Amino acid sequence: MENNGKITQEERYMARCIQLAKQGKCGTSPNPMVGAVIVCDGKIIGEGYHRKCGESHAEVNAINSVKDKSKLKQSTIYVSLEPCSHYGKTPPCADLIIQKGIPKVVIGCMDPFAKVAGRGIKKLQDAGIEVTVGVLEQECCELNKQFITFHSQNRPYVILKWAESADGFIDLTRTGGHPVILSSPLTNMLVHKKRAEIDAVIVGTRTALLDNPVLNVRNWYGRNPLRVVIDRTLKIPEDFHLLNNKISTWVITEKEHQDNSQTKYKIMQFTDELLPQILAELHKNNVQSVLVEGGSVLLQSFINKDLWDEAFIEKTTIKLNSGVKAPFISGNDYSIKTHFSTPIWHYFNENDASILL
Repeated sequence: MENNGKITQEERYMARCIQLAKQGKCGTSPNPMVGAVIVCDGKIIGEGYHRKCGESHAEVNAINSVKDKSKLKQSTIYVSLEPCSHYGKTPPCADLIIQKGIPKVVIGCMDPFAKVAGRGIKKLQDAGIEVTVGVLEQECCELNKQFITFHSQNRPYVILKWAESADGFIDLTRTGGHPVILSSPLTNMLVHKKRAEIDAVIVGTRTALLDNPVLNVRNWYGRNPLRVVIDRTLKIPEDFHLLNNKISTWVITEKEHQDNSQTKYKIMQFTDELLPQILAELHKNNVQSVLVEGGSVLLQSFINKDLWDEAFIEKTTIKLNSGVKAPFISGNDYSIKTHFSTPIWHYFNENDASILL
């Protein structure tokens, strides 16, 4: 991939594909983020990315951006993810590439989606097109780690988030009282950024009762995630924000209750397998990513079940001396691991909050 520390031309163009793809971060789910670049005689003549689910794919936008379409027959198209080969909301991109006579395709990584999964590559090759796969492969997989986890592990990608005091507490008391504000205005804004980038956010009963959270996107631009609250015996008052019927919401419970237009009551068995049940139901409903915002018991349950992929832990300078202990992840290495299949820990203080941008 790298030659004596130098980046190859193929890697440069693929890096541009990744850069373009990230612009669709808040709009493509449940589709993957994809970027495409078309090169002729060493010059980029077309670019595109998938902007929003249901709209044109990256390859289509890149081809449409080329002014002189006759150059396509002498061009190479670089794309961060294998071109689709099936009819979904849009026609197959592999067919379009073949139709336009583009002779070479360079792909970052294969698509794990069962309806593609190598079929796009085979269709291109069967049409006589030269195909190269695996340029910046790890970076391209990292780009769509949520999509890949969803399709390869049959569950949403799970992100844990909490703020803890310098002495390892997340709240002052286990019963009553008011929640302690540990996050700064900057990190609070970045939580809203995270919400805009994921499909669902989950909290437990105690967090809902103590904080009366809205769980929407206010301090960032983007759509509101599905709100999921675990409320076994329906303790949450109906005048609380989570039950305001303004945002799509699931209440995980064991008690029957009438659904509303935006609020659905999901009856589940509160056993040791509750979290797998919830993730399976989310997967069935095409929810690819989940942000778990609390409380401590719920977060620790995801950790103990090994049902998590990333953890964003904000360490503050405030000391509480007692209260609700923060969740615990075994081991002392809080470095950021780079491969999406390994849980990623982002351990930071207020001055390091920029790593979330």
